[in-house]
Formats: sequence, structure tokens, C-alpha cells
Amino acid sequence: MASNTQTPLKLQQQLIKSDRRMFSASDDNAMMKQIQATHSPDGREVDVKPILHIIEDILGRAVPSIDGVHQDDNTNPADFIGSLEALAHLIYKISCELSCKCSAGGDAHATTMVLFNTLSSYSWDAKAVIALAAFAVNSGEFWLVVHLLTTNPLAKSVAFLKQLPDISQHSNYLNPQLGALNTLVKAIIDVTKCIIEFNELPSQYISPDTPPMSTATAHIPIATYWTVRSIVACASQIAGLIGLRQEYTASATEAWELSSLAHKVNNIHEHLMKQLALCNQHIDEKIHLEYFHNLVHLFESPQFDNMKNLRALIHPMEDLHSGATKAQVKIEVLKRKHVLLFISDLDISHEEILILSQFYESSQTPTTEIQYEVVWLPILDILTPWQEKFKKLQSMMPWYTVLNPSIMEPAVIKYIKEVWHFAKKSILVSLDPQGKVVSKNALYMLWIWGNSAFPFNSEKEESLWKSETWTPELLVDGIDPALLKSMAEGMIVCLYGGEDIEWIRKFTTKAQVVANSAKIKLEIFYLGKSKSKEKVRKNNEIIKKDHLSRFLEDPTFTWFFWTRLESMLYSKLQHGKTVENDQIMPEVMTMLSFDGSEQGWALVYGAPGEMARAKGDIALKGLEQFEEWKQEAAQIGFVPALKNRLQLLHLPQHCNRLILPGVNGGIPETVVCAECARPMEKFFMYRCCTDE
Repeated sequence: MASNTQTPLKLQQQLIKSDRRMFSASDDNAMMKQIQATHSPDGREVDVKPILHIIEDILGRAVPSIDGVHQDDNTNPADFIGSLEALAHLIYKISCELSCKCSAGGDAHATTMVLFNTLSSYSWDAKAVIALAAFAVNSGEFWLVVHLLTTNPLAKSVAFLKQLPDISQHSNYLNPQLGALNTLVKAIIDVTKCIIEFNELPSQYISPDTPPMSTATAHIPIATYWTVRSIVACASQIAGLIGLRQEYTASATEAWELSSLAHKVNNIHEHLMKQLALCNQHIDEKIHLEYFHNLVHLFESPQFDNMKNLRALIHPMEDLHSGATKAQVKIEVLKRKHVLLFISDLDISHEEILILSQFYESSQTPTTEIQYEVVWLPILDILTPWQEKFKKLQSMMPWYTVLNPSIMEPAVIKYIKEVWHFAKKSILVSLDPQGKVVSKNALYMLWIWGNSAFPFNSEKEESLWKSETWTPELLVDGIDPALLKSMAEGMIVCLYGGEDIEWIRKFTTKAQVVANSAKIKLEIFYLGKSKSKEKVRKNNEIIKKDHLSRFLEDPTFTWFFWTRLESMLYSKLQHGKTVENDQIMPEVMTMLSFDGSEQGWALVYGAPGEMARAKGDIALKGLEQFEEWKQEAAQIGFVPALKNRLQLLHLPQHCNRLILPGVNGGIPETVVCAECARPMEKFFMYRCCTDE
């Protein structure tokens, strides 16, 4: 091969001309038609992947500098020996074509078209792999001799007859060209793999006329052309090294053409990979939609037990983690049991876990007839780190949890959100022993009645409400046993809340003075405020220090008190109740509107059926005017007299604010004021960094 003696300007002009010719060809419709004219597949199947594996092994061992190509040979030849027997003659024929035409320095496009004609009966991916196999044979034989010529007499003699170069002696001259050659070979393999992947896409989920696939299909012939064309260029470079025992100066034009081809093939690969990603996205969507519809059908159909349903929700290969034993267990531990699916994100409050744990553990005693299991299915935001938080929450739970929530099927998450209406707030889906959904959110029942609501179905919930009236026992059940005892003993009880400590001081002090003056036993109890955990904690410290009243020393029960009230509201809404047709709804909404206001509130219970309530300023003013209604209190009773006074102080102009946590499918379109029955105006509020 002659050395390069052209002037820099002449060489630059030649490169520009070559560049124009090479890159205009890919967009030439005439060439595209020429390529398509050679394509006449006869339906024969070629298992190309194991052949490509052998090709990669050959090229990786021959030229180790081709990063990512060489791999350990773990292919069993018996798996595809039949395919190779059928292709051996064809591979040999093409390798001869490459050796002869590339050695003669023929036109690369013409040689490429000869190969396409020879491979006309094969699919596009088979064309690329067979051509690459022929090149691998030639390249492998060349490099085998080159590597052994200094140590093996046979290789030395063959190298002498072929006048093969000693690569180590000519490295300064050959390295740029060999580097460009290696880069191009890597690009060829990448595109070939990509073409194979398109051929393996499942036809049941994506058809040839689907836009991502149709776009790719239109590009695969030209991608195959440039793959084979690049193989011809590589073969020409290998052929050009024969007869180079003497000093050699690499041609700048040859190195540039290899680099230009590598750049082009890499661009083709990048484009195909984008199309492949779109195709895979389309397939995933189809698979997920199919999975979703299967879930819908599964939960709507009667089952012998709950195993099919649970396996469909939990990854089929997934076991469970037992919170009781801290061991990995099979999902069969849930077979034919009542199962509550606890669904939440990772921002679940510790209070929620603690209260739920109490109910769950009380159901695990052998003597109780209430037996159910809980499984935590966390819905992750996979874009943020989750492992540490998940493990911490999992360690707090005595029930079953999934091992790896990140592998939950997207279709399952879609089903949970769209069918069971999970958004942000936790839900507890109740399944009977056959896997049938008997409540899409039994959490309301559990918070209100505890395990008495078992088996946590809608019928049980409705029957429990039929036996309930608005009583102090319903309001504070499970919060403080001593408080219920005081009520049972006939003591007048004043429940109050809010976060304004100055109002708390004035109100509790005045209440104690009034109780002494009225000669009544008054139990004053602070219930705090929801979503103000830290302020309530500080208020509790002051109340305790100054002996202002009793309070809930465990903040978990403050959370539970307000959560139960919210649960009462949502439970009623699920059964179509409103303030107009239900006696409990107005009381619940009034309490929640008290909590939503900026000031405090007070609720006073006396004998059964006696109740007085008001917001903080009116409640305080009513006590401050005690001397004006003291005589009435002596005649009709303290609580009825207080109620009359508070009604006199109540102004027609008032402002109630009801803050409801967002729950899909649970927020009513219209809410009327519990005090004046006028429709309340609806606003949207986005809350962040609440005082927890």
C-alpha cells in the first residue's frame, strides 16, 4: 500500500467530496429502492443470537481493545449447531467474496449490493449477522496468525507467505487506523443487536403498522445496508494489511473513512435505539393495560380462595416479610383468611402505624373470634431514595409486608389508584377469604369501632351506624377510659381544643371559677388540634405545669381523636349521608369546622342529651357572663342554661371553615354549614410543611 503523498489542500478536498458522497447516499430514494429490490425472504428462520455471541467472542479475543465486545464463552454449540451447518457454506461464500473483492479494491457499494443479492432470502437481521459472521471468520484467521507469528512456527510461516505485519513493530503507524477499525466494529455490532431486538418484539403487542414500529421498519433496511457496507470497509482494511512486512505509513483517507462510517453507524444506532425505546414503551403500555383488565376481571369474578387475587397484586415470585417473626414467608400464609391490604406511600405517620398495630395485635390472640391478617403494599415514588425509609417503617409493623415494593407491577398501581381510589391518604382494602373486595377502605370502620367492625364490610358498617347516636361515648371512645368513667358517673365534662395558649389560660381559669360558683363537678379535658403536633405538645407542657386541665399525654391519641372524626365524616359520605338527612353528620362537621378555625372551641356534656358547644370567643364570653344566667342554671341545669346563653351570643354573621384531607372519591361537591344550613363556599388549599 502506497504512502500518502498528497498536499493538505488536495487531501481536504478529497475528504469533503467523499463525505458528501457517503452521507447523501442514505437519503437517496433510488438506493433505497435498489436495496429493497434485493429483499425476497422465503420465511426461513435463523437463530441469530447465538451466532452473534460467537462473533462477539471472536472479535473480542482477536482485538481485545474493542471494549464491551469480548465476553466469556458460555454458549453451548449443540444449541444451534443445526443453524450453523445450514449456514456454513453461505458464510464461507461471503467470506470469499469479502476477501476477493476487498483485496482487489473494488467499489464498496457494488460489493455491498453483491452481498445483498446473495442474502436475498434472509430477513434483515439475518443478513447483518451472516455478513458479520463472514467478516469475523476472515478477521479471526488474520489476527490468529498475527498474534501467534512470534511464538508458533506454523503461524510464522503463514505470516511470512502472506507478508503479514508485526503489529507491535508498526504500532506507531497502525494504531490510529486500528483504533478507527475497532470503533467501527463496535458500532456495527451495536446496530446489529438493535436490528435483532426489533425482530424479537412480541407481535401480539405491537404490529408493523403501529407508528413506532412502522417508523423503525422503514429505517431498518438502510440501517442494514450501512451495517453491511461498514463490514465491507472493515474487510478492506484487513485485506490491506496483507503484504505489509516492510515499513508502512497509514493512509489518512482510510482512517478518516473508517471514522466517518463509525460516526454514521453510531448515529443510526442512536436513532434506532430511540425508536426501540418507543416500541418498548408501547409494548409496556399494552402489557400493563392487559394486566389491568385482567385484574378488573379477576376481582369481579368469584374465586375458590384468595390466592389468585393476592398473587396478581403481589409479584408472582415475591414472598412476604413477617413482622412478627422477621422472617421471609410464602404468600400461602394468607390462604382463605380475611386480609386487609394496607396501602400507603412512605409518608405514613407513626401514629397511624401504632394505632393500627394495637388493633391488629388484639386480633391475633387465640381466644378471639376476630381473625384477620394485614399486608402492607407501599406505593413508591421511585424517583427518590426509598430503601432506608421503607426498612424503617417495615420494622415498626407487626403484620406482613412485601419484600421489594419497587417491583410492583405498574398495572397494579394503576388499579389501586383508579379502582380503589388511592391518592395520598392511606386506605385499608378489605378482602374476604375468597379474595372478594368487601370494602375499598375499611380504615374508617377500624378507626371508629376498632375490631368490632370485623369482618369490615359495608353491611357491617351500615348496621353499626344504625345503632349509633351522637353521644360523648361515640366521640371519645378509645381515647381515654377515665374520661368515659367520669361521664358515666354523671360528672359534667368540658372538652376543648385549639392552639392559642392565651385563650386556653383564660378559658380554663374561668371554667374552674364558674364550676366553683355553680357548685358543680366539672372535668376539663384538652384535645388539642389536628395538624399542629408540636404546638399541642408545647401546650400540654404548659397545661401540666400550670394545672389548667387534663390532657392526652400520649400525642398518638390526639391524632387518633381527630382521625376518628374525619373517619366518621367519610364513612357517612360513603353511605350517602348529609347534614340534612343524618343527625350525626352536623355534629361531626361542626367539630371539624371548630378544628379548622384559628381560635379555640369548647363542648360541654351534662346528663344524657345535654350538650352545649361554641367557638372559643363565644364560649369564653358565655362563661364570663355566668352571673347573668346563674339563676337559670340553678333552675334548668348548668348545661341547658349554658346552651341558651351561647345561642344568645351567637351572631348571624359567622365564619365556619371545614378543612378536609384530599381523598379520591370522598369529597362531596356541596357542603352546607352545620350551624345555619347554608351552602359553604369551596376553596382549594395546598398545604406543605404542616406542623407535625
